[in-house]
Amino acid sequence: MVPDDYDVLNSVLDDGVAQFVRAMTPETDAVFNEMATRNVSDEFPIVGPEVGGTLRIIARMTGADRAFEFGSGKGYSAYWIVPALPSDGEIVLTDFDEANLEEARSFFERGGYADLARFEVGDALETYRQYDGQFDLVLIDNLEQEYLETFELVADDVPSGGVICADNVMAGPAVQEDLALAAVQGDPDWDAMDETTAGVVRYLQHVRDEPDFETSLLPVGEGLVVSVKK
Repeated sequence: MVPDDYDVLNSVLDDGVAQFVRAMTPETDAVFNEMATRNVSDEFPIVGPEVGGTLRIIARMTGADRAFEFGSGKGYSAYWIVPALPSDGEIVLTDFDEANLEEARSFFERGGYADLARFEVGDALETYRQYDGQFDLVLIDNLEQEYLETFELVADDVPSGGVICADNVMAGPAVQEDLALAAVQGDPDWDAMDETTAGVVRYLQHVRDEPDFETSLLPVGEGLVVSVKK
């Protein structure tokens, strides 16, 4: 079960289609459902089940062993991903607010996933630089104006077949939708964009033209762009 007011997390699909997609998302446990209800009731921004289910499917399809999330909040997105990891896998959660990650840790412990998770307080880009090796799945959900810098930081560390996802690229309060669409269609009005929208547009233009990745934009939640390493 998911909260009735999950519709506030869906800005792209019409309500009927969103309910259809939601009905086909993977099973969740009681701890997860409590996490979802609390986030929604607190009006804390989370991706919603359409995006969450997509992230879990991507993790399974890529056979991900390690995942890294830039901007984890209270762990909602990561809790979607972690069941798809192997018993010796690893997912790194990052957030500036220690209280958010402590709440995430509590849920992960109750769900039996704490041994797979690393909870890192502070700047996510600096945290990433402290880790070695490859990450099979990277979720970019930090400040939109940092999206491109984040992609460039991780791109070489993603193996062939690995995936970089970025959330909130189509809609919602952070993005001026008409300007973003015009820009990706070839008519950027940079002077009219706020910093957030310009960050999203620069990211979309870059990953669309990045020769080492194949990219597609999925119209779920507030827009999830998925780039697969060739």
